Amino acid sequence: MAAAQGRLSDDAGGTDDAKEGDLHGTGTAPPAFRAAVDALRGARLRPQVEVEAVRPPQRLAPFAYALEAAVVDGDHDLADGRLVLLHDPAGHDAWRGTFRLVTLVRAELEAEMAADPLLPEVCWSWLTGALEARGLTYGEPSGTVTRASSHYFGGLAARPAASQIEIRASWTPRENLGGIPDTAAHLASWCDLLAQVAGLPPAAPGDASVVTLPQRRGPQPS
Repeated sequence: MAAAQGRLSDDAGGTDDAKEGDLHGTGTAPPAFRAAVDALRGARLRPQVEVEAVRPPQRLAPFAYALEAAVVDGDHDLADGRLVLLHDPAGHDAWRGTFRLVTLVRAELEAEMAADPLLPEVCWSWLTGALEARGLTYGEPSGTVTRASSHYFGGLAARPAASQIEIRASWTPRENLGGIPDTAAHLASWCDLLAQVAGLPPAAPGDASVVTLPQRRGPQPS
């Protein structure tokens, strides 16, 4: 998922750092963070979205956990992205909470859609709508929607022009009485966003094909 491995920034007060390191020891992490990560690992997601854990960025927060995902159709990735869960037990003024979710989503666009002047607003509404559709409460949302076009010349002139949309965003998931956000539901909402950006229809309620993390792409060593 090379497209998801670019610089990941938290627009709400994080350090933009692409360096990756190991998960900061869930065995010694605060119980709230361990529970939030366990919920991510147990989330049930639609099978078209393939998800795997990766090393998270460092220095964004004392504790972090990261996932990468792709919406796959045969041999083609229709959309991909990264979701990072951040936790600072001391709280963060810009977050207005102790947890933060940061995301990067990318997808190729058809020419007609890429030309729509309202596309950035529509894509942002897909993000907020995905959260609200699952009844999730959140705060301090921020982000950018970027539309880019590539045109090829010279030895690459035979390639058709291509357009891409990129959504970078962060938000604070509201915590329950135990101080733990419903990270599984936020992950499901994020996968809904990925699917929508990829052009898939909404998943039906109670879809029996929904599966549990982790999913692994390609053959795995025995």
